[in-house]
Amino acid sequence: MTQIAVRDESDRRRLMALIQSRKPPFTASLSKGAPRSLKQNRLQRLWMNEAEEQGDQSAEEYRAFCKLHFGVPILRAAHEDFREQYDRVVRPLEYEMKLLLMQVPIDFPVTRLMTVPEKRQYLDDVYQHFTGLGMGLTEPDWAGRELA
Repeated sequence: MTQIAVRDESDRRRLMALIQSRKPPFTASLSKGAPRSLKQNRLQRLWMNEAEEQGDQSAEEYRAFCKLHFGVPILRAAHEDFREQYDRVVRPLEYEMKLLLMQVPIDFPVTRLMTVPEKRQYLDDVYQHFTGLGMGLTEPDWAGRELA
């Protein structure tokens, strides 16, 4: 499956060329919004490492906690298909099992499914949570965190 984030006119031309080059039959779908940005991903990783240095869990354990407590509610509210699948497969599981599912090696997809605005909300929630616990996190570039 090919996925192209169209952020500018050059991306749009590349997508149009790809569609024109394909011979039917094929399936195409479009969704509103661009996927999370690399800057957002780097900021999330930085914060998980900073939390590990100050807390009592590994960065991966903190990442799993954040995916489950902040990411899943964002996606459940925004995407009916995610909500239906999550509620059918994951929601009935015990809490500890859900946390394990969020971690490597299974790494249940949550933040990688987010658009830029969804990831911005997720980062806001993560920042509020950890700083509310008294942890010091690198101050984000609030204006730049939604750039690609």
